[in-house]
Amino acid sequence: MSILEKIRNRTGLLVGIVGLALGIFILESLLGSGASLFNKQDTTVGYIAGKRIDYVDYNTKINEQINSIMASNPQANIDENTRTQINQQVWSSYITNLVIKPEFDNAGIKVGDDEMFDVMLVNPHSMVLQQLTDRNTGRVYEGFSKPDGSLDPAKLRQWVNQAQGDQLRIWASMEQNIMDMRHAEKYAALIKKGLYVTTAEAKDAYNEQNSNSDFTYVIKRFDSVSDSTVKVNDDELQNYYKNNSFEFLNAETTRKIEYVSFNVMPSEADLKAIEASAQKAAEEFRKKSIQEDSTFIAQESENGAVNISNMTKKNMIIRDSSVYTAAPGTVFGPYNEGAYFKIYKLHKIDQIADSARVRHILIGINDPKTNQPKRSMAQAKREADSLLTLIKDKKVTFDTLVKTVSDDFGSIDKGGDYGWFDENKGFVEPFKNAGLMGTKGNISVVETQFGYHIIEVLDVSKSNHPSYRIAQIFKLIEPSKETVDNEFKKASEFAGKYSTSETFDKGIEDLKLNKRFADNIKESDRQVQNIENAKDMVRWVYAAKKGDISPVFAYNDRQYVVAKLTSIRNRGTLPLEEVKDEVTQKVIRDKKAEMFTKEFETKGAGAKTAAEYGSKMAIEPVTQSAFMGSSHNITGLGHDDIMAGTVLGLKAGANSKIITGDNGVFVLSVTGKRDAAAPQDYKMQQKQMEQGLAGRSDYEVFNALKDKANIEDHTGKFD
Repeated sequence: MSILEKIRNRTGLLVGIVGLALGIFILESLLGSGASLFNKQDTTVGYIAGKRIDYVDYNTKINEQINSIMASNPQANIDENTRTQINQQVWSSYITNLVIKPEFDNAGIKVGDDEMFDVMLVNPHSMVLQQLTDRNTGRVYEGFSKPDGSLDPAKLRQWVNQAQGDQLRIWASMEQNIMDMRHAEKYAALIKKGLYVTTAEAKDAYNEQNSNSDFTYVIKRFDSVSDSTVKVNDDELQNYYKNNSFEFLNAETTRKIEYVSFNVMPSEADLKAIEASAQKAAEEFRKKSIQEDSTFIAQESENGAVNISNMTKKNMIIRDSSVYTAAPGTVFGPYNEGAYFKIYKLHKIDQIADSARVRHILIGINDPKTNQPKRSMAQAKREADSLLTLIKDKKVTFDTLVKTVSDDFGSIDKGGDYGWFDENKGFVEPFKNAGLMGTKGNISVVETQFGYHIIEVLDVSKSNHPSYRIAQIFKLIEPSKETVDNEFKKASEFAGKYSTSETFDKGIEDLKLNKRFADNIKESDRQVQNIENAKDMVRWVYAAKKGDISPVFAYNDRQYVVAKLTSIRNRGTLPLEEVKDEVTQKVIRDKKAEMFTKEFETKGAGAKTAAEYGSKMAIEPVTQSAFMGSSHNITGLGHDDIMAGTVLGLKAGANSKIITGDNGVFVLSVTGKRDAAAPQDYKMQQKQMEQGLAGRSDYEVFNALKDKANIEDHTGKFD
């Protein structure tokens, strides 16, 4: 393969790699979904920083990516997952160009010609090295390398000076990608260098992490009074919502559904029919010779799988202990083993070594560098047989062939030797058997799925044990077409009869079905709860109106789903109607807090300490020792930030006021404090905190830029 071809094969991945580099800031998925492909002739893929992204341009970029990949690797499989990744990369590239790159210019970040010359040709950037390095060997391609396998900048400069046509275009593309990456690296560094933690901040954090307090508290918990006893009116709800609308700011559009699932399970009749089929197969299995078994197993087993393997008493899967003394050819089963009826046949019993050590030469069918076809199995066998003859005639040494022809790069440096192994080693069975069933000094050609191996047995253990060769037939226990059709009929009848929001709930109650819930469904979701590949449902969810009932969604002929859209939460401040339940809970909580505070003031009149309040109000005080402020975990309550902050803010011997906390209304008394010994300075603390800020900066900077850009993503409706 030429140097150009090697680089070209790598540049198909380069776009994705650079996307990750610029993705220093793009750290969360923004793909979405929508209704039908061109609902109401809408070809808007989304909006980024006020710019409308049109489907034609978006789709052109996707096709360019696909064409680039196919040009680099014609055998590439552009499946659904790959397509999703490409869509994601294209959408991210819009964000990079419209949101991220303008920030580079605003910050005055430049990458000069001298700098680019240095990072491309003098001290090559890691990206350049990555494109010129063989991933299998870790060595730079020969045309660019020094004798030790490292990059030779002089050879690289010579290649660039002589490059023409495609070579120049490939190099220019790589240069642009490196320039984009350098901009991103500089921007990230600029942000990080601007972060600073003051000495006062470091001191507070140090004390919080290393000091502890003892305190006693009494609390009137919110859950001590039933919510139903607290009455709220519409004016109270409206006032709370108006004064606290910031609490209901929704960062991302989501939906919520209720649904019923009709799961298709094998009926009793199905089970009997499958068992009868398995019994018939077992009878035929008994009549077959061992030589005929592979064909028969492929004919009878699920997906044509042929499973014949060696087992010991430790991992024997046949439940009948007579297998250890049975004659070869004995058939066991069928047994109902969960998802399958299984039938077993004992082929033979061998004595095998407990462990063995071999070395090998692999004549593979695939090129280990590219994983592309290299030779046929027939060609591999001919080569292996020829080489075995040369070894036995002593015309060439085993060691020489390992280094010069073996396609197993993982063992070349070890002389083809993986060391001692036993039957539990993760090698393919023919390879293991060549050693465990072989004799020291034996050399043979062995076929595996990888090609043909020339294997020399270096040593075997003196101890051995019996190995049982077992053939298996798997009969999948699955519902019949009739059972599947019946379940689909049930789902269809439900969707047709209970097609309104009110009747949907009544139908669930009448038919005693299990109502399920799925919340926070995003436009980008491809899975809803445990339902995979549910893109069709997500599209419906984003096209439907609140209260709509869905058609029947079918998944793998095993599950039928009917859903009701119960909540639409668009980006921005949610309307009161959508958050009424939450607002009601908060108003009830506030009214309880007001009521409990008055109770503290009246019943606890004159009290100062938590213990005194407890005595007057008949509330048992709770004591906590050695409380670390960084934990915020309160004995008897769990997490309560307000109480934790109150403890940290009081000195030893101080009593709090009557305070509304996360869990109720409380009073506390700090009975003791142990401050940590102050360090000589707080530089180490500052450094640690700055490192923590730097670690979050990329993510938080991107979130800030994303909010500023007001991104709307509807790419999902074009998937």
